[in-house]
Amino acid sequence: MSEASKKNILIPNSEFRIPNSEFSRRTLLLQLFLLTACGVRSLSSKRQGLVLGVVSYNAGEQTINRYAKFTRYLSEKIGVIVQLEPAFNENKALERIRNHAWSLAFAEPGLAAIAIDQHRYTPILSLQGIANLRSILVVRKDNPIVELKELQNQPLALGQPGSATGYFFPIYNLYGLTLAEIMLAPTPKTVLEWVATGKATAGALSKEELYLHSSYFSPTEFRILHTDPHEVPPGVVLVAPNVDKNLRQQIYQIMNGVPSILAQEAGYIPNSSAPDYGYMISVVKRVRAIFPDEYEHGATPLQLKPARLLDNISI
Repeated sequence: MSEASKKNILIPNSEFRIPNSEFSRRTLLLQLFLLTACGVRSLSSKRQGLVLGVVSYNAGEQTINRYAKFTRYLSEKIGVIVQLEPAFNENKALERIRNHAWSLAFAEPGLAAIAIDQHRYTPILSLQGIANLRSILVVRKDNPIVELKELQNQPLALGQPGSATGYFFPIYNLYGLTLAEIMLAPTPKTVLEWVATGKATAGALSKEELYLHSSYFSPTEFRILHTDPHEVPPGVVLVAPNVDKNLRQQIYQIMNGVPSILAQEAGYIPNSSAPDYGYMISVVKRVRAIFPDEYEHGATPLQLKPARLLDNISI
């Protein structure tokens, strides 16, 4: 037992005496054993680190650099090691969330809805979001399709399961259709690539992602076929259910008091309220009703030909 542990343990003077019998010696040894065990458990708990999870796509090194100062600051203030664990896509992030492997998660809306509703994560702060974020479906400009129902029996490119704009909202909007095939792209840029080359008739992403990546495919031009009318809420900072309640409160206080430059780099808003996820969760539940097995076991509907967007379970 360390000196620090000894200082935190009070032994009444009346009990701390030289034993004068075999019974007293055994009693004292038992007391010392129990005190030592408590000290070891205390030290072990203090040494247990936290894992901060984020989705980084292919920007692993950039993500590490972005969160380096913040994780160091949080680690110093809490007194435990805070490790950053980037996930290269939403599917991998879902696996970590299901296992409660991420103590903290800086989660975009789709992942956040699943984590809150299905895996008991608690939202504590809002991430910096894009104002009026919308999910869209795009086609090539020379494609004659003008209505969603015309995508019947057509191949569709989606983002990874967990993406609000690339996966949940488009499936929700296409409910009732049978598609020739669903293809899951690793990034929004790949969604546009598949639409540009004709591999997919339409693709799902956000407006901002369309504007960011469309220039890479010039002279091919894209047209927005459908814009979801609902604004996608900003992402949130989540805390796992296996994080101690007192530690959770400590994390919340530290993150609210962090220097503004560190909060900006990490992409969250101190002293903010978590956004309303009611509608987002309802969208996720409907999509889960369409692909229950794929969601539960971490698989994807990539091989479904055709892909029928109809309920398989009641919600």
